[in-house]
Amino acid sequence: MAFIRNKNEERTGYQASARWFDKIDSQCDFVMVYGLNDTAPERIKEYREQGYVIHFMTGISWGSYSDYLYGRYDGINHWDEAQTDRDGNIIAHGKDCPYMVPTVSFADYITNKLKVIVDAGVEAIHVEEPEFWDRAGYSEAFKREFRIYYGKDWTPPHESADAKYKCSRLKAYLYTRTIDRVSSGIKEYALRKYNKAIRFYIPTHSVLNYTQWKIVSPEGKLSDIPCVDGCIAQVWTGTAREKNWFNGEFKERTFETAYLEYGVMQELVKGTGRKMWFLHDPIEDNPIFDWNDYRKNYFCTVAASLLHPRINTYEICPWPNRVFTNTYPKNSPDGITIPEEYATILNNTFNTLGTIENCEEKGLKIGVLMGDCQLYQREYPDHLFSEEAKRETGTVLRDDPAVVERFKNELFKDENVDKELMLKYMSASAFPGFYSLALPMLKYGVPVRPVLLDNARRYAGYLDDYSVLVLSYEFMKPDYPDINNSLAEWVKQGGTLIYIGNGEDPYNSIDSWWTGKYKNPAEHLFNMLGIEPKNEKEIFTCGKGIAAVWDINPCIFSYSKENAEKLREFVCTVLKEKGIVPEYKNYLSIERGNYIIAAVMDESVNDEPLTFEGNFVDMFTPDFALTEKVTLHENDKCMLLDLDKIKNEKLCVIGTSARVYELKENGKEITVKLRGASPLNANIRLKVPFSVNEATIDGEKTQCIYDEKTQTVLVSFESKIGERELIIK
Repeated sequence: MAFIRNKNEERTGYQASARWFDKIDSQCDFVMVYGLNDTAPERIKEYREQGYVIHFMTGISWGSYSDYLYGRYDGINHWDEAQTDRDGNIIAHGKDCPYMVPTVSFADYITNKLKVIVDAGVEAIHVEEPEFWDRAGYSEAFKREFRIYYGKDWTPPHESADAKYKCSRLKAYLYTRTIDRVSSGIKEYALRKYNKAIRFYIPTHSVLNYTQWKIVSPEGKLSDIPCVDGCIAQVWTGTAREKNWFNGEFKERTFETAYLEYGVMQELVKGTGRKMWFLHDPIEDNPIFDWNDYRKNYFCTVAASLLHPRINTYEICPWPNRVFTNTYPKNSPDGITIPEEYATILNNTFNTLGTIENCEEKGLKIGVLMGDCQLYQREYPDHLFSEEAKRETGTVLRDDPAVVERFKNELFKDENVDKELMLKYMSASAFPGFYSLALPMLKYGVPVRPVLLDNARRYAGYLDDYSVLVLSYEFMKPDYPDINNSLAEWVKQGGTLIYIGNGEDPYNSIDSWWTGKYKNPAEHLFNMLGIEPKNEKEIFTCGKGIAAVWDINPCIFSYSKENAEKLREFVCTVLKEKGIVPEYKNYLSIERGNYIIAAVMDESVNDEPLTFEGNFVDMFTPDFALTEKVTLHENDKCMLLDLDKIKNEKLCVIGTSARVYELKENGKEITVKLRGASPLNANIRLKVPFSVNEATIDGEKTQCIYDEKTQTVLVSFESKIGERELIIK
């Protein structure tokens, strides 16, 4: 529990476009000063003077780049590099702020602009959100890039599956090229001019969220860029509350979605030594919700992230100024600023996150394979749909309730559904192909992990952590045949592969490595495994392992509770061949050092409460409440500190709202030096070697409550700006 640590560890940080001010002075380790404009050097100076390690962040696909667009930078108008849809509409992030086609010229412009930031003395640069919209790909700049990359003229993406796939794959390449060019250029500049090794990071949404939002981005491909030092997993309420299908219901499942998002993000750095920070947001981009909603969903994401024991660094808050100063719901007569209790809990959590340590994963490990390639086939070309379906498609993608209900009524009648309707369902933002495979197991307490398909060829032994892998090529296609070779070898060495798919996806017809040799990439996989499936369901022995095949579209398993149960039954049947029986429960839990993190889910095997008994501190309470029994019901989460694990400690910090810089004992007096945001109702709980009679903060008495059983003291005080001295007698 390293509450006292050096900021150079960079465990916690936030991004801020605002100047420093007292309410956001949370005293995390580093601050990412945001925005490429004339005020950036001064803002960098301000945060450095407050003791933070300084990083810098800007957008790589959009930003305040009007000097480039209008030709003030190089005398050339660059508006033809704005991402454009098939109707000629520019896709924008704001006024004079289009999403860009990342040309070589644009990459060099960003590199040149960032040199000023290097000159300001930052330790690291983050370029966030390399995003190319799926509906884009019609601008003149993109057509030129198509010609350069493929050696032939551009074909409109909506005309064929092959054209659509080629355009999407090009979009991912363009941002990979841009990040490579910018990162290497900036690092070379910093070394040449200052002999300084500057670090370069990519904050990005998960491949799962980008698939749902229909945005192409290099995700796994970031691993192939030498100058990238790591990522920030931009997972928060706004991404995780995206609705999905399970048991025939279309609704928000924030905890489960966040769990899967964080899961796939950790795979971007697994085994590489690169850095990964998990992001949480105490609110979200959409300002229409109230504080109860934000608070509930915030703890969904925090709990979900803590259940992944390989990551212990966090972006504690994007835009803290909007959290601690704005009113919500926005533009509502009921809008209020942040409740005092929630502000205290947030600062408690910010400090606690800096103490988390990694640990080993235990139990059955089931992976569901996914990859960048799923981003390339999120829409289907026009010729597959009737005129009526074309008119409806735009509405469906916005998840219009009436159209979604029609889907439900027609699709759920029978597994032999209309193929046109099936294709529309598969391309809807709910992304049922993946969730149909992941949620039936995850909701029943099996800690499913998304696994990156391309990493099977990048890293030797990448798949060895998993006992079972679930795969479908209905919503993605492997870019290279040796991916199948790696999967087949993993099976033959003892792995269990469960393949779900019927080979009817139209993207099997694209011009790719299997063309003319195999009907689809699954057939090549079966060939590598030495199997030839002929029936709907079959289980094969392959060397020391097992390959099971179910000839069915995976989307079927989201249609109803009965269909989800059929998938679980099939998985259990396959695992019995290996003597494995999954343990079904309605919760996920983990022990990380002295902490217990748990979440109870609804829509599960049962609705029984989960109870912990012992001596605990509830870390999700404002006063670090002491408790001997914690009972969680459906949708409850907890983070508990187990006091029995620190019973031999005489003096330590249990939890705090303000950062502790020094903790000393002198006879019967304890001195604590701390600093936190202001104004704030702050609490600190300490394990102490003697009973406490009195506490003062900067010489003034303040409230303290001593608990003899746990030998802890809770001190409450008003946090003010600057370093404070707390004395406990």
